[in-house]
Amino acid sequence: MQELVELYFDGVDEKKEYEKNVLSVIQECFKEEKLEKLNLSISITLTTPENIRKLNKQYRNMDKETDVLSFPMFEKYEIDEIVQNKEKQPVKETIGDIVISIQKVEEQAKEYGHSFERELSYMLVHGFYHLMGYDHIEEEDKKKMRPKEEKILDKLKIIR
Repeated sequence: MQELVELYFDGVDEKKEYEKNVLSVIQECFKEEKLEKLNLSISITLTTPENIRKLNKQYRNMDKETDVLSFPMFEKYEIDEIVQNKEKQPVKETIGDIVISIQKVEEQAKEYGHSFERELSYMLVHGFYHLMGYDHIEEEDKKKMRPKEEKILDKLKIIR
């Protein structure tokens, strides 16, 4: 199987359960969006609230902690073209970077009353769909993005 994920730990302990969770969720995302046979990958960094705050300030001019940041390398139409022209797929490309605050995942899992696995999985799926060009600021966009996220989590049997 091709290497789908480059996983980095920045200021947090490396844990096998994180790696297993990340890989299973991203594999399902790639499968659902028909990307699994393409020469694409994602970079994922699990980090601290302080580090994600710095990134949020640097790239979004927001001086606050957040749970997940996504940095897409392509516009949605470009991803669609890559999928349609899969036989012309060039060298391996990263579709983007996802950065997740592990402490925020822990806090939100408690706040929402579900497992750490469920919250981390949701952050991964949420970040993935941002890389794919989806958003949730406008209600119409949210109506497209949310069902995609829930479908992945349902397939993996990761429930609230």
